[in-house]
Amino acid sequence: MGALPEKLENAISDLYGRGVREFRAGGAVGFDTLAALKVIAFRNRYPDVRLALILPCRDQDARWSDFDRAAYRFVIKQADSVFYLHDQYTPDCMHERNRALASGSDFCVAYMNRQSGGTAYTVKLAEKAGIPVLNLAPSTSNDENQISMDI
Repeated sequence: MGALPEKLENAISDLYGRGVREFRAGGAVGFDTLAALKVIAFRNRYPDVRLALILPCRDQDARWSDFDRAAYRFVIKQADSVFYLHDQYTPDCMHERNRALASGSDFCVAYMNRQSGGTAYTVKLAEKAGIPVLNLAPSTSNDENQISMDI
């Protein structure tokens, strides 16, 4: 198993040990999908775990590859709740989704490997709100990790 899936499993397990039972994801290709799949697998062992999807729009996957679309639809079917912010894409729906993900969260687990874009935006929202952030991306500095959360 690669480093990221193992780190993600460890983070989910640790958060579960801290009492977290609901995990949120935004449905994006990449880390969001991997995180959702790991929560689904974890839920097979711990049935009290819930996966809540907060999605920007119903047509989010319109331009995705068949593979990514299939994974996305699998995750939607397996989710315990799915909330769509809009029926169709709007210029601000992705940022709106990111704000909704951060709002009311107790922790933020992310894969942020650059200081701009949607993930950086969400991490900055979480940090501003005092939400502990666990960044699973490899460090780009001499620091071995970028974890600002004691897990």
